[in-house]
Amino acid sequence: MSRLPDLAERIERLLLRHEEQKRTNTLLEQQLRAVADERDNLRSRLAAARARIDALIDRLPASEGDGASPAESGDKPRSVQP
Repeated sequence: MSRLPDLAERIERLLLRHEEQKRTNTLLEQQLRAVADERDNLRSRLAAARARIDALIDRLPASEGDGASPAESGDKPRSVQP
């Protein structure tokens, strides 16, 4: 007959552990959402920064050493020596 109280005690402990696990899971889900939101925000900021940098690069004057073709840089084509 002592098995029934032992079983009841084990069930009570399992229920308590289950409730603890549910609370922990809820907290972890909240943290995950917060981190995902932060990640998305950082990605958005990174994309905006890249766009600003690209716009600044486009405004830079072309120089001879940048590999631009003569038509793009306004230079006359050079003749190639054999």
